[in-house]
Amino acid sequence: MSDILDYWGERITSVVGTMWAAIAFTILAIISLPAALATGDPVIIVAWVAQTFLQLVLLPIIMVGQNVQSRKTERRDNETHAAVMAAHRETQEILAEIHAARSPRAK
Repeated sequence: MSDILDYWGERITSVVGTMWAAIAFTILAIISLPAALATGDPVIIVAWVAQTFLQLVLLPIIMVGQNVQSRKTERRDNETHAAVMAAHRETQEILAEIHAARSPRAK
C-alpha cells in the first residue's frame, strides 16, 4: 500500500510542480475573482487573495523554483565531484612518483 501511495504522491507532485499547473490554477482562481469583487467586502476580497489566489498559484511556482534550485545543486555537486576526483588522481600520480624515486631500486 505504501508503494501505491508513494507512486501517487510522486506523480501528483510532479504534475502540480509545473508552470502549467500554475497557469491552470491562476485561471481557476481568476474565475472566482468577479464574485469576490462583486461583494465589495474588503474581508471577502482579502480572503480571496490570501486563500484562493496566493495558496493556489504560489504552491506550484514555489515547487518549480525548488526543482530549478535542486537541478542547479545537483549540477554543481557533479562538477565538484569531478574536480575532486581529478585532483585525487593527480595526487595519486605524484605520490607514486615520489615513492618510485625513494625506493631502493631507483638508486
